[in-house]
Amino acid sequence: MLTIEHAYGLIALFLAAAGALNLRQRRFAHAAFWLVLAGLIASGDVILQAAAAGERLPAQWAGLGVIALGVLSPHMKRQHLAERSDTERAADAQRLGHRLFGPALLIPFVTLIVALFGSAFALGDWAMFDARRMTLTGLALACVVALFAALRVTQARFADGLAEGRRLLDTLGWAALLPLTLAALGGVFAATGVGEAVAELVRLAIPVDNALACVIAYGLGMVLFTVIMGNAFAAFPVLTAGVGLPLLVEMHGANPAILGAIGMLSGYCGTLMTPMAANFNIVPVALLELPGQNDVIAAQWKTGAALLVVNLVLMYLLVFRF
Repeated sequence: MLTIEHAYGLIALFLAAAGALNLRQRRFAHAAFWLVLAGLIASGDVILQAAAAGERLPAQWAGLGVIALGVLSPHMKRQHLAERSDTERAADAQRLGHRLFGPALLIPFVTLIVALFGSAFALGDWAMFDARRMTLTGLALACVVALFAALRVTQARFADGLAEGRRLLDTLGWAALLPLTLAALGGVFAATGVGEAVAELVRLAIPVDNALACVIAYGLGMVLFTVIMGNAFAAFPVLTAGVGLPLLVEMHGANPAILGAIGMLSGYCGTLMTPMAANFNIVPVALLELPGQNDVIAAQWKTGAALLVVNLVLMYLLVFRF
């Protein structure tokens, strides 16, 4: 059976390879950062099992690893990494044409196939995919399929894909961890009762017996929390626990699947508006060498606002009718 742990193992191997390549080039801060992160991801299941058994030492070592990441991150300076010339890349683009889009499109296609029909890939008691993590497992498999498809289309070597992946990872630097850390922060907030506090504030501010008011509060709340925390993954558990489930699902009978999907999209509208989403809005400024730090946000916030209006309308029209 393919499980999410296999995906974590592949991620750990890639991070370890990136660390080894940096170590070979004497980029010690980058090497140490990715190697420590690889160790944390590879040992995550062991740490959880040890914590469930009441053992504290593995979790303490994981805590030291997180502290090490914080210490190393300021030393990860962006440096130019050797890449092919513009002439070579232009020649390949001309030769390959639209075939370059094929591997990229395989990622959503394979993920969708596994999410919808993954349960059919079974024989008796044996199942190919873990039913609890079907979509995530499908996404991991899709990335692997897309990698080999890209190698086939471009006639490149596996080492070339690894080197380019490492170059992109080093360009992002510590910001590559923001989605992971902010999602964990959202889980912490939800577990500590922030969602309940938000629900009480919403009840004081809006007429909760009005479904439209609750929809607007949920959508705008997703945007606001995303702007503050930098990622919709962090906002989702807080707003869904505080507003989505108690007010919209339980009180007004909203469809939770549709509500969650459109609610997350509403949060992504906030991602377009905040410098806290550094990996989306600040890193591209450095990559494109733009003159202003907020130039990316200035170019896209109107799109985010328009999409938010569309999401709110769709949410109100769909969640109570299906």
